[in-house]
Amino acid sequence: MARTAREATLARTHDLIVIGAGAAGLTAAGGCARLGLRVALVERDRMGGECLNMGCVPSKALLAAAHRAQAVRDAARLGVLAAEPDIDFGRVRAHVRHAIATIAPHDSEGRFRAWGVEVIRGEARLLDGTGRVAVAGREISAPRIVLAVGSRPAVPEVEGLPRTPYLTNETLWDLDRLPGHLLVLGGGPAGMEMAQAFRRLGAAVTVIAGGRPFPRDDAEAAAAVLERLAAEGVTILREARAVTTSPTVGGVRLGLADGSAVEGSHLLVATGRRAAVDGLGLEAAGITVDSGGIRVDARLRTTNSRILAIGDCRSGPRFTHRAGQEGAVVVTSLGLGIPAKADEAALPWVTFTDPELAQVGLTEAAARERHGRVGVHREGFAENDRAVAEGDTAGFVKVVTVRGRVVGATIVGAGAGEMVLPWSLIIAGKASPWALSGAVVPYPTRSELSKAVAFSAYEARIFGPWARRWAGLLARLRR
Repeated sequence: MARTAREATLARTHDLIVIGAGAAGLTAAGGCARLGLRVALVERDRMGGECLNMGCVPSKALLAAAHRAQAVRDAARLGVLAAEPDIDFGRVRAHVRHAIATIAPHDSEGRFRAWGVEVIRGEARLLDGTGRVAVAGREISAPRIVLAVGSRPAVPEVEGLPRTPYLTNETLWDLDRLPGHLLVLGGGPAGMEMAQAFRRLGAAVTVIAGGRPFPRDDAEAAAAVLERLAAEGVTILREARAVTTSPTVGGVRLGLADGSAVEGSHLLVATGRRAAVDGLGLEAAGITVDSGGIRVDARLRTTNSRILAIGDCRSGPRFTHRAGQEGAVVVTSLGLGIPAKADEAALPWVTFTDPELAQVGLTEAAARERHGRVGVHREGFAENDRAVAEGDTAGFVKVVTVRGRVVGATIVGAGAGEMVLPWSLIIAGKASPWALSGAVVPYPTRSELSKAVAFSAYEARIFGPWARRWAGLLARLRR
């Protein structure tokens, strides 16, 4: 006689089921298992998820190769004469694959099994809202389930696109030769990173942005990046919108809304991502999905409180470090029983173009819209000794304050991603601009810019009327 759903619920096979072995799922599963929980980790594809196999790691490896090529071209500015670099795309591709293979053991089945995680390969499906899951021909159950199934490229509805060969971040790494002319559809961070990388490696590149590139970032900082890309030969059609696509003998043709057209050898679709929830059985579990993904509350609970959703599949910002943070929230809340939330106020993000573009908190425009009157403190890289010595002075650090409180920081320039950490701590309330302004920073480093900006936030008070009167009084007493 078949068991009832209640009987199956009482016979739990695990304490926690995590579906998806990307950054979010691995953090949650590994942490809870190391606390002694019986954890099942279900993965239908490759361990490490999108970031390791198709996103962060391969893209940054490609950017590194492209950076080396551009460094050769730029060496003459420093008195080092060199010929145009000869790009061996096969070896570039091998470098990308080596980077993935080197990092893969950190996310391997063996590592997680050593921590006590049961790794199950297969497609998971929620049978109902009680914690029952069908996978690999068996049924498992747990009092709590964590969905960490990630996302897929969001392909726009453009006439002819289904019949036109195109690349996404999932297939880009299968290229066996350098594109002659890469068309990039989309002006977000991923598309712009790849546009610069392939241009530096020798391809002609045209970006059909469909609006303002880097739409979430500070407009002034984005302009600095766009200026560099244009100088390197990337063609950016800022307001162009593709309405038709069709294959050609040599590649692909895009018809634009203004009646013009562009042709290239390859098309990269980089127009965002959508939650990968098809076939997961969300409706049977009473879980609501909106246009941004699975709907969650501040504690990452879905509309079924037994089930949490973390990482790219839930509605909200999609970053690997955000996914890892949410995995840690699961460990704290489910493993230790301490209610925890993932705070977005101090969430940084970086676009790894050259110059890099880093942001944490509100941009200047967003701060003005929300708060009205704001303070803006800024230091240019041209005023930094290390940047001058290296001959790379493009960019700036900008900090936005409201009544003395830091609400946002923008950094554009070489190494911007490495410089954003103190501002993330300050916005999170774990440090203060006053402490940063008094820190002893090694000379010469670009980090001096952050110290200088922090000091500028207090400069008017330090050298203001009251301070001057006090200093004058002390001076008179010593005479």
